[in-house]
Parts: sequence; structure tokens; C-alpha cells
Amino acid sequence: MMTHSHASRTARHPRHTAPAGRRTPGRGTPGRGTPGRRALAVGGAVTALALSLAACGGKDLEAKDSSGSGGGKGSLVVGSAGFTESQILSELYSGVLSKAGYKTTVKKVKNRELYEPELEKGRIDVVPEYAATMAEFLNAKKNGPKAKPVASSDADKTVEALRKLADPRGLEVLEAGEAVDQNAFAVSKEYAKKHHLKTLSDLGKSKQSVTIAAGDECETRPFCRPGLEKTYGIDVKGIDPKGVGTSQSKQAVKDGKDQLVLTTTTDATLDQFDLVLLEDDKKLQNADNIVPVVNAKDAGGKKVAEALGKLTRTLTTKDLTELNRKVDQERQKPADVAEEYLKSKGLV
Repeated sequence: MMTHSHASRTARHPRHTAPAGRRTPGRGTPGRGTPGRRALAVGGAVTALALSLAACGGKDLEAKDSSGSGGGKGSLVVGSAGFTESQILSELYSGVLSKAGYKTTVKKVKNRELYEPELEKGRIDVVPEYAATMAEFLNAKKNGPKAKPVASSDADKTVEALRKLADPRGLEVLEAGEAVDQNAFAVSKEYAKKHHLKTLSDLGKSKQSVTIAAGDECETRPFCRPGLEKTYGIDVKGIDPKGVGTSQSKQAVKDGKDQLVLTTTTDATLDQFDLVLLEDDKKLQNADNIVPVVNAKDAGGKKVAEALGKLTRTLTTKDLTELNRKVDQERQKPADVAEEYLKSKGLV
């Protein structure tokens, strides 16, 4: 995954994200993710974000849903981490929730470290998440950075662990989908050939010092720098905070300024930058299936779950890769790509 980030990963992500993302970023996000992404000056940034959300939300954020179904609000804020996939997913969520009768706003936030507290407070109502990355993020938040991992490659068990950690915080974890995005690491084809690299184990054995182009949260996310060092023995000399799977990050590796880039397994533009993924042969990354996480009080009703559930059951990993390609390679806008997809699947 954020990436995820996959990064909001370790990133998730950097799907990525971590456990924390993109996939988040990272997935995050990170990886995603997030898989998809850890800010160093969290306190001030969260304060600024809170003020921004309060200013943007106005009366709409306090409006009640007169139908009595769905969440407690007639307006919902969908959170998005700062990487392509999270932005697309947030627009998809926004689209199906609008179809369900909600007034929606997509709020872009840098990473999970910033948006998760806002989700607990109800200033953000819904976020697309990566199961393993989010589970480990909350695990570390509750039990400390050295807590025994709760996520694994088993998606069902990982989601179950996530729900146990999310519930006491007023968060509801909805149905997880088959679409999955894990944090991933890539090098230039030239670098891989020169040092005979096919796997992350190969990179560790090569004794090469690498700078990772990623989100700044890669520094502390277990699935990013700490995981690479502990699991693979990779000599990481620093993080170049250009983001999870961004064009700037990939260009830096292509140009040789950095040696390794945190991206996600659904990155469709690696060939464009002459990059190649290194296999995660020791399974550092876990089950980062895409899953909506909502503020239980404001968005925990049946109406929200049904709307997002239709999307979750439709979206595939292949779909996600293609949507990423349209934004990253064809330069289409995430909102336009999301709208086209939802129409093509009869979801709006």
C-alpha cells in the first residue's frame, strides 16, 4: 500500500502508512497508507486544521438529517489524505453519499496523523482507510510505538482488530472491500540492474545507503523506514519529504537524487519514470484492504453504510489502479475520474 502511507498509507497508505495509508500515505497512507504520512509538527497543524474545518463547515456541519436515517448530519465532510488514490476514493465516497441525499464536502488533509483526531472529534465524518495501516496506527496510539502488531495478511482478522481499536474512540469501521493497496518501494531500472536488485532483501544485502522519497511520516511509520531497517537491514540515510508516490518523488529517484521511492502496489505510472518495484519478499506489508471509517455519532447510521457498501462491493484493485492511472498519467482531475466511474457502474 499508501503510497498507503496506502499513504496516507505508511505513508498508506505511505496506502500507505504505516501502520501507519496510502496506503497513509501511508497507504498512509503510506503507507497508502494511511497507503498514503506523519507530520512532525502535529500539534500546531491540528489546531490550524480544526480552525479551517470549523470555518469551512459553517452551519452545514451542524445541520441535522431530518429523515432520521443515516448519520446525525445532513452534511458530511469526507477526509482525503495528500496522495492521488486517497483523493480519488474521497471523491467516490462523496459521490455515493451525495446520491444518498447528503450534502458533502471533500477536505484534503496532509496525513493520518492530522485527520484521524479530526475524525474522532466529528470535524471530519468519513475517510477512506486501509485496514492494516489504520489498525496499527490506532494500536500504536493506544499501546505505544512498540506495541505487538494486531494486523496481518488475513483481511478478516485485521478488520476485526481494527474495529476493537476504533470503537472506543467513537469510530465505526464499515464493510471492507476486496480492493487492496499496499505500500511498495521502487528503484530506477538502472539502479536495480547495477546492484542486481529484485527484492527488498537484495537491497539490504547490497549494503547500499539509500534516501527514500516519501512523506515525512516515513521516518516513524513501522511499515516504512523502521520496517525496512529492521526487517530487511536496509541502510536508510534519510527521508526526502516529497510525498507518497508523487511525480516529484518518482522523478527524484529517476534522476538519481534519491534511490528508493515509497509508492503503492496500485501505482500505474512507474514505467513512465523507468522505475521498478522491489518485491516485499518478507511480507512487511499487511492486509491493506480499502475500508470506510466514519465518526459513529455523526455518520454511523444505516443510510451511510448502505451507500458506501454499494461502492465497496463494486470497487476492485484493478479498478483502483486504472483510476490512479487516469489521474497520474492522463492528468485528469480526481473528481472527474470518480464521477465517470460511478456513472459507469450505475452508482449515481
